[in-house]
Amino acid sequence: MWKPIIAAVLSLTGHTPGPDATGTDAQLWQDCGDGLQCAQVAVPVDWARPSGGKITLGLAKLPARDPATRRDSLVVNLGGPGEQIAWLPHVKTQLGELTQWFDVVTFDPRGFGRSNPVTCPTPSPQEAEYVFATKERFDRYVQANHEFGTSCTAAAGALAGTLNSWQVARDMDAVRSAIGEPRLNYYGNSYGTMFAQAYAEFFPHRVGRMYLDSVIDHTTPSTRDWLTPRAETDERNLRLFAEWCATDPKCALHGRDVLKVWDEVIALAPIPTASGGSVSATRIVARSFVAYRSQWPGLAESLKQARAGDATRFTVDVGARDPDLSRIMFCADFPYPADYRAVKALEARMREVAPRIGWRQVWPMANHCAGLPSTKTFPQHPVHARIPALVVNGDYDAVTPPADGRRVAAQLKGSRYLQVPARHAVYLTGNPCVRGHVHKYLTTGELPPEGTSCPEH
Repeated sequence: MWKPIIAAVLSLTGHTPGPDATGTDAQLWQDCGDGLQCAQVAVPVDWARPSGGKITLGLAKLPARDPATRRDSLVVNLGGPGEQIAWLPHVKTQLGELTQWFDVVTFDPRGFGRSNPVTCPTPSPQEAEYVFATKERFDRYVQANHEFGTSCTAAAGALAGTLNSWQVARDMDAVRSAIGEPRLNYYGNSYGTMFAQAYAEFFPHRVGRMYLDSVIDHTTPSTRDWLTPRAETDERNLRLFAEWCATDPKCALHGRDVLKVWDEVIALAPIPTASGGSVSATRIVARSFVAYRSQWPGLAESLKQARAGDATRFTVDVGARDPDLSRIMFCADFPYPADYRAVKALEARMREVAPRIGWRQVWPMANHCAGLPSTKTFPQHPVHARIPALVVNGDYDAVTPPADGRRVAAQLKGSRYLQVPARHAVYLTGNPCVRGHVHKYLTTGELPPEGTSCPEH
């Protein structure tokens, strides 16, 4: 993994630094490999006590191609929550067009990467089978997650209780000041849009242009209302998978009623495996990936074999683990019911709108949050600000469904929602129509007309 060399001692404007209006100190940009420049900025450990101890945030930037045509800086956060600097060299191509106009700047959120990183000594007990069928199994998991959270809180030291977006929004304003920008121009993707909502709430007068991609909605206090569009989108993706099988001869279930096969497989579970074990219905539900077309052929083959009596393919774990610290910040921003009966009650409500697969959306947050020690939280609440942001959520994205983007756009008055049949991280996946609107907005401030949509890429 790329390791940036974080920099030395003068301000970005070239003179000896002192605390600026936000109480921070900026350090000189220096080359740190891979075409990047790196720097540091000091911020309070706890913005509620700004005169207390300090931590250091690591910054990195892709410089604008031509200083003569450079407009200003664009701060980017691609999600997580997690480190950003280590991934910047890997997304230089996707972000390269932006350097026609901007220095593309990123920073690791507090506790991650190059920003006073916290290493949790006990690994999170994250499981592939995150849907819990019994209270006994859930209770064992809650205890393991509590032990993880307790050890992680101890390792965080002075940062304990400050890993939330209330603090990060203030860090962002310190970064804005340190890089010499009067207003924050920002591109947030996925969890990066959570930080954007907090910044818009606390610093609306300092927002420049704000592009929000794959928005996660922090404005809805109702857990049920927050879960429903996720469940509905997941269910819709299963139907799209079935429609694909009906039209593509390459599908292993082509010519069969795919939804009927699904129902039969779930009814047959537990289903034996080649190793002599078995796979439960909850495991099948948890490991059926319907969000992306690239995953559909493998799912069709897995269902075909499971229906024939061999569920071995569902024993394979795929996908990356979430960084351990991510769940600490996520659960501080999105408090979630931890009692098994309460989560099962939510599941029952979601089964009414998404009876085959979408109801599983109840469980990822329980997997993250149940059992974590109580901490200072920054829970969901309405946000009303006049921020003419450009907002894009993919129609097929169950993680950040289109309802999230529309709800946030409605609360950021003057914003515009751009509809597109896509999945997660629309700009990064290269949709040319979306990119055209984003570039025009970021460089001119012009939003697309109301009701504009883009075709699938």
